[in-house]
Amino acid sequence: MPAPLLAATRSAAPLYKDARAPVDLRVRDLMARMTLDEKVAQMIALWATKAQVMVEGGLDFDPARATRAYPDGFGQITRPSDKRGGPRVAEVAGGTGAQYRDGASTIRFVNAIQRWAREETRLGIPVLFHEESLHGYMAPGATMFPQAIGMAGSFDRDLVARCQSVIGREVRAHGSQLALSPVVDIARDPRWGRIEETFGEDPYLCGEMGVAAVRGLQGDSATLQPGKVFATLKHMTGHGQPQAGNNIAPAPIAIRELRESFFPPFRAVVERTKIAAVMPSYNEIDGVPSHANRWLLGQVLRGEWGFDGAIVSDYGAVEELATIHHVAADRPAAARAALAAGVDSELPDGTAYRTLADQVRAGTVSQAAVDRACARLLTLKFRAGLFDAGPTDPAIAERLTGNAEACALALEAARKSLCLLTNDGTLPLKPAGRIAVIGPNAAIARLGGYSAPPRRSVSLLDGIRALVGGSAQIVHAQGMRITQSEDRSADEVKLGDPADNRRLIAEAVEAAREADVIVLAIGDTEQTSREGFARNHLGDRTTLDLVGDQNALFDALHALGKPVVVAAIAGRPPSWPNVIAHAHAVLLCWYPGQEGGTAMAEALFGRINPGAKLPVTVVREVGQVPMYYNAKPSTGRGYLFADGAPLFPFGHGLSYTRFEIGAPRLSAPTIGRAGTVAVEVDVANIGARAGDEVVQLYVHDQVASVARPLKELKGFERVTLAPGERRTLRFVLGPEAFRMIDADLREVVEPGRFTIMAGGNSVELKTAELDIV
Repeated sequence: MPAPLLAATRSAAPLYKDARAPVDLRVRDLMARMTLDEKVAQMIALWATKAQVMVEGGLDFDPARATRAYPDGFGQITRPSDKRGGPRVAEVAGGTGAQYRDGASTIRFVNAIQRWAREETRLGIPVLFHEESLHGYMAPGATMFPQAIGMAGSFDRDLVARCQSVIGREVRAHGSQLALSPVVDIARDPRWGRIEETFGEDPYLCGEMGVAAVRGLQGDSATLQPGKVFATLKHMTGHGQPQAGNNIAPAPIAIRELRESFFPPFRAVVERTKIAAVMPSYNEIDGVPSHANRWLLGQVLRGEWGFDGAIVSDYGAVEELATIHHVAADRPAAARAALAAGVDSELPDGTAYRTLADQVRAGTVSQAAVDRACARLLTLKFRAGLFDAGPTDPAIAERLTGNAEACALALEAARKSLCLLTNDGTLPLKPAGRIAVIGPNAAIARLGGYSAPPRRSVSLLDGIRALVGGSAQIVHAQGMRITQSEDRSADEVKLGDPADNRRLIAEAVEAAREADVIVLAIGDTEQTSREGFARNHLGDRTTLDLVGDQNALFDALHALGKPVVVAAIAGRPPSWPNVIAHAHAVLLCWYPGQEGGTAMAEALFGRINPGAKLPVTVVREVGQVPMYYNAKPSTGRGYLFADGAPLFPFGHGLSYTRFEIGAPRLSAPTIGRAGTVAVEVDVANIGARAGDEVVQLYVHDQVASVARPLKELKGFERVTLAPGERRTLRFVLGPEAFRMIDADLREVVEPGRFTIMAGGNSVELKTAELDIV
């Protein structure tokens, strides 16, 4: 082509296709060319409706069917890695019942859709793909890291960022640009089955882990860089303290409590990162569901905090404005309410938002509201580089997914997530003699919710055999069955058959009778602690102790008079008073990821030194709920006939060595309300072996105009120290560490005296005093 003609052709190309043009101008140019139906199409997604764009009876994308079903295109594909919409795939809400594609099939599907969208739709608008990736890309073969609550217990920001970076890399390698994580809900009710998905009960810890996770997933750039995915901050808000511990139930939380406890993790992420998307919560607050809450999403999120990204709905939550909350009469009314609140995209299928074009034509929805939402979604696509990207390369995905580097990181994360709760000196074990490895969680790698089968996984039994099988005799018995099925997608959960369990317990006792030590792996399964996403698929509980016949198994083994070491493999905090009182040692493992068996074995036999801490308060019994360390002074008077103290306090965790933490030293005794103070804390390893300590810094406002918490975490650092090593840690506290919501609901720093506390948990603390004038 002659040069002048080529130049003219280039100059005639639409501005929105010019990769050099600013994003806002590209969006404006494209919006001006779009019809109403094309704009609304950008606001919907396909999940079960993927059936409409796949070949009849198969899983391959069918461009002709797609053109007939969606002549105006569509905005997103929900979870391209699953087979939802395909033949013989169970229609299970939440996605756990959907079968998976393999990686090559996923990439073929993604590439075929993008080719159609770019080449066969009128304006060539590419499709956005999103995936679940809470603690690993939720697809077969991907790397599975410890569950979120275990990662929080590591108290290691850098570790969280590195793990999330690998997760993002694996998601992106399969053609998706948006990850539905992290979860920064503070969790105050262990009855709630989703507590495992959180970073615990503390606002500061949740915020720090959330910031680290977002930086790992998407980096610090406004545009998506290679190997990165946009993150989705969820679930805003109140989700982690539902009424009666029931998932999606109302969150009975006052505005001050929202602003001081529930908002801070979300605010930290919005203000300190370039977070791309936010997902509202299912629940209502003071009668207003989050997906219809203009104050929450508009005034606070976008207005006060300046969030400028996209708001995407939780799955089915827009429809639930009509079907569950009854604040809308039908789907069209639900769509109006969500759009007016600021929800830009309806996941997973856009069933309510599909009515918006007709509603605009009927005059019940404004064109401007659709334009705002569409513009935000197009901005996300331009920032993701979708208009300028080539096809996804399956060879790269194969090389990056579950590779040796990722597995090594998963092992590091597992090691750092293990928390030693009790130990009478039995641990670490000697790699000799006869060791009985017993229990329903011994020979299975429990990964927790929102996980998929990795390329490899290591159970506790695998790990012990590999580590000490050459020097010790390992015997194993099932012990009992927690549930009758291991199918996490099953709606009904049946506890193990009592008669069968009595037989298995008897077999376990015989197997352990001649043992020198018993390692007992008990706790939860992916059925007994999970998301309860429907009335016929429950996950919340009214009791917190071990379910089924696990206490009976423990008692039978304990009666042998041999040392019993418990590996607590669970999604909920271990409110197991019988076990805690009588076990010789308890190692809390949470769900430690695919390499967990190796890490657990190393910790039990002293090859590594556990150093994690509790990111939650562990109650003794369900009657204490809700119980959290940063409570107000009027709480905790006590109960008749019961010990009112928690089983374990927030921040608790033991070691095989001993640490000494000094009193905090302040750079100044007095600061102004806008000032900062440096706090130095000495920490020393005074034991005989290397280990990790988490130094925790707390603040207490002694007298204020409204009741203030007894203490609030405002800093932490995990350090590794050799025997005899001493280090001085430095924290800086600014106005954000002392601010509060006063009686007039204003955010202020009030003058007064503050107690600055430092220690290795939230109870054993040394103090200094600071005056703010």
